[in-house]
Amino acid sequence: MSEGRNNTQAQHPNVLLITADQWRGDCLSAAGHLQVKTPNLDRLAERGVLFKNHFANAAPCSPARACLYTGLYQMNNRVCMNGSPLDSRHDTLAKSFRRLGYEPTLFGYTDQTEDPRSAHKNDPALRTYEGVLPGFYARARVTEDQMLWRSWLQQQGYDHVLTGEAADLHVPATGVDDPPSGKAPVYKAEHTDTAFLVGEFTRWLSEQQVESSEAESLSTGWFAHMSFLRPHPPFAVPAPFNDMYNADDIQPFKGEGNSATEHPFLSYTRSRAAKSSFIPGAKGLVSDWSNDDLRRIAAIYYGMCTEVDAQIGLLLDALEAANQLDNTVIVFTSDHGEQLGDHAFLGKFGFYDSSYHIPLIISDPATTRSHGCVVDAFTEAVDVMPTLLNIAGGQAPAQLDGRSLLPLINGDNKLAWRNSVHWEYDFRDVAARTAEQHFGIESQVCNLSVMRSRQYKYVHFAALPSLLFDLEADPHETRNLMNEPAYHSVAIDCAEELLSWRARHLDQSLALSRVSNQGLVSSH
Repeated sequence: MSEGRNNTQAQHPNVLLITADQWRGDCLSAAGHLQVKTPNLDRLAERGVLFKNHFANAAPCSPARACLYTGLYQMNNRVCMNGSPLDSRHDTLAKSFRRLGYEPTLFGYTDQTEDPRSAHKNDPALRTYEGVLPGFYARARVTEDQMLWRSWLQQQGYDHVLTGEAADLHVPATGVDDPPSGKAPVYKAEHTDTAFLVGEFTRWLSEQQVESSEAESLSTGWFAHMSFLRPHPPFAVPAPFNDMYNADDIQPFKGEGNSATEHPFLSYTRSRAAKSSFIPGAKGLVSDWSNDDLRRIAAIYYGMCTEVDAQIGLLLDALEAANQLDNTVIVFTSDHGEQLGDHAFLGKFGFYDSSYHIPLIISDPATTRSHGCVVDAFTEAVDVMPTLLNIAGGQAPAQLDGRSLLPLINGDNKLAWRNSVHWEYDFRDVAARTAEQHFGIESQVCNLSVMRSRQYKYVHFAALPSLLFDLEADPHETRNLMNEPAYHSVAIDCAEELLSWRARHLDQSLALSRVSNQGLVSSH
């Protein structure tokens, strides 16, 4: 077995990309979390590399996944909100793996909307943001109504699961769980939506074994994308996970007790955050819940993380039983994070680290020397696509904003790497124009960009006041320094760095090529 991969090794291992929706980057016991137990992800980290400072490049789901699946920042892929179409000219992770001979297979969802210019106006694909990323074959497609899982539950003996809303399944038999207490929903641990997808993958994996044994020569492995919904709300999980964690043990939230004057964007967001988005059937706003209520929700969320971890353990066991574990590159990550009570918010939005710091574990059997290592460098969601392409023997397109992480995995200590991370958040509402009317601004300026270094975080709004935080002195982001004279030069430096970042990453699809009297010339 080799001690590392490089760009010239034309190897075609199996690739398993696992995303767990809305999973915070700190919620791994391998990352040092004081409560959350994730023994199977710890096991995966021991077989690979844990990236400690990994960040999403956008939120919510569709924008975050567009960055992951295209290797492009939001300013280039332009998926700004759930339902924003993905421009068909952009390459995708799935299409690029098809060029390598793989058939990328989806278990779950990708939440990418089809380019309307390539579809008829009556096409049902234009009525949902839950489309399948171009290039994927959807073996088990999950949509918001969860009908695939619900029909499977009916086969397991559950009654009335096909009627009503999918969220109804998460309401305990005793009624709406508000104030939150962690009461178990009607389904059992072996029947969660995560368990259903793992079962579908295991059955598919056995089919790959048959195909492999019948093939004369197999030069290309398989590519599977396990896209789990949990620990995304509704916040509900069956026993024994529902009361596995004690709310009294939850650490203080970031920003707890901070009474500083709120930024107008935060006040707007707080006024619209409904309880029902997190606990089905609950009435009122998240701001009506107390800190004790939020701690109970955090305890439920931790149980949801451990439930997903348990199913990932079964997934790893299935690979091992099929003799596939030592030839499968496994990536575990998320689309975005979760506030989980930090600054008295739930969900994902805006500029706080809690919404963008996400896990990343890359387990490559060929890089045994780095197994168990922790990388402290800043990495981003856009880095996943070029990394997987390089591991599979492909070449990452020059226009990608992400960088391959192979040098970091292989322990290159001399590599010049980024000293900050960036993300974007767009809060436009092109249908109802809620934000536009509230702030009196146009859709095009309902956005913010973040530059986050080790010490500073600079938040630039296109049409609202900017923010500056000193993360060394104020790691919980409670004190805005933009108007303090002592930090005036720091703010200018951060703004210049953000401007330079945008200039470096303007769309390079054709800008790195030119036509000459010798034909097409490319710099890459």
